[in-house]
Amino acid sequence: MKRTIYLKLLLGYGIFIALSLLYIYNGYEKAAEDKHIASYALSLYNQANGISGYYSKYHYNISRPDDSYSFSGDIKTFMLPDDTTLWLVSSDGKILYSSRYRDTGKIPGDLSSYFDSGIYTTTTYNNIMEEEVLSVYSPIVNTYKTYGYVILSRRLEAVVSDFAPLSNFNYSIFLLMLIFSLSILIVFHIFIFRPIRNVKRAVNEYAKGNFDYKLPKIYYKDEIGDIGEKLNFMALEMKEKDDDQRKFITNISHDLRSPLTSIKGYVEAMLDGTIPPELHEKYLNILLFETERLNKLTESLLLLNTWDYKGMRLDITDFDLVSLTRNIVASFEGQCSRKKITLDVFFGSKAYIVNADKTKIQQVIYNLLDNGIKFSHNNSTINIKITDKNDKIFFSVKDSGIGIPKENLKKIWDRFYKTDSSRGKDKTGTGLGLSIVKEVISSHNENINVISTEGVGTEFIFTLQRSKKASLPVISS
Repeated sequence: MKRTIYLKLLLGYGIFIALSLLYIYNGYEKAAEDKHIASYALSLYNQANGISGYYSKYHYNISRPDDSYSFSGDIKTFMLPDDTTLWLVSSDGKILYSSRYRDTGKIPGDLSSYFDSGIYTTTTYNNIMEEEVLSVYSPIVNTYKTYGYVILSRRLEAVVSDFAPLSNFNYSIFLLMLIFSLSILIVFHIFIFRPIRNVKRAVNEYAKGNFDYKLPKIYYKDEIGDIGEKLNFMALEMKEKDDDQRKFITNISHDLRSPLTSIKGYVEAMLDGTIPPELHEKYLNILLFETERLNKLTESLLLLNTWDYKGMRLDITDFDLVSLTRNIVASFEGQCSRKKITLDVFFGSKAYIVNADKTKIQQVIYNLLDNGIKFSHNNSTINIKITDKNDKIFFSVKDSGIGIPKENLKKIWDRFYKTDSSRGKDKTGTGLGLSIVKEVISSHNENINVISTEGVGTEFIFTLQRSKKASLPVISS
């Protein structure tokens, strides 16, 4: 069976309980019981010592008492508990008197063998006692001569039973510890294990590709709650990426299939005579346009793939952004004329020398202008503006075209992303232009932003680093 953290915790908890019980029973309780027995034995010894002192002073020759002497009267004087047995033993080991009369005359054996380890022992005295007793002894001595011994005994079971309340107290403490530790286990289950289990279930679902699975909300603002929030965010991002990947495959399939279908159809029509020879030139130009479109698509894909694999290599130089922009604007004269679009440029009265990769920035400006012209209405104006602030140069391209829906603004940088209006309005785009723009600007560690209102227009603004060189005056052309 696969071991989980929870099972390991339960196993550890079980081991803790077992070791605690073992310690209380065989360790602490046994030691406490032994201490209690020793303490009681000391009390019993003090009594025995008092009795032996009495006999040592007044009746030391206990083996030859007067006929009128009453040992039983002494017993009453000593006020011994009912369950305590008193023996007066002669020096040769014979019981001269016992508070239990049936013991008198018996010989328990060599006393030194019983008390060789201290003042007390637990024994049955060769089965004279019916059960094990706790015994202490004290010699009766007078003029340096031992006349006998006083032995006090009490049933060991009775002595141990006196320890029961303390033992019960110990078990009560252990029970409280058990309840407390069980409470900790329950708290762990609710606040730690259950959220971890939910996180594990979510991870398993995400590993299967089920990004629609929603991790139950974790209300605790701790590390697990933080992991849960990040997992939910990751799942949402992965779901969007998964959707984007499907759209990517759909878009690239569409952009590859459309020109290939056109090329195949026109070639077949020319071969089977559907298109007469006098129209071949017209349709060959169409075929050329479609092949150029395919070539542009594959070149852009290869370019982006190269950047992904090797990273974009920049050839950083200082150049005049104004001069570069003028040349690019001039290249769009034909497209603007056909749609009657005006390019309104504002550069101020000075040159703007930037430190960047000139070829790639040229591609960025070209793509932004091309994008603006595609989606601008006829007889409209596109504003191109270059300004500066401190060490940053700001480049802006603003059109008054169809605009971008608010929900699509974050997706315009995705490869092959096209809105429906884009696909319906323009068939020449590859859906990679803005992806290339984003890659180039990001590789320069600069920012590009977009401001758009649907039906009003769109503005792209990106920044470049100003060159350390002084600005040059603009040469009018």
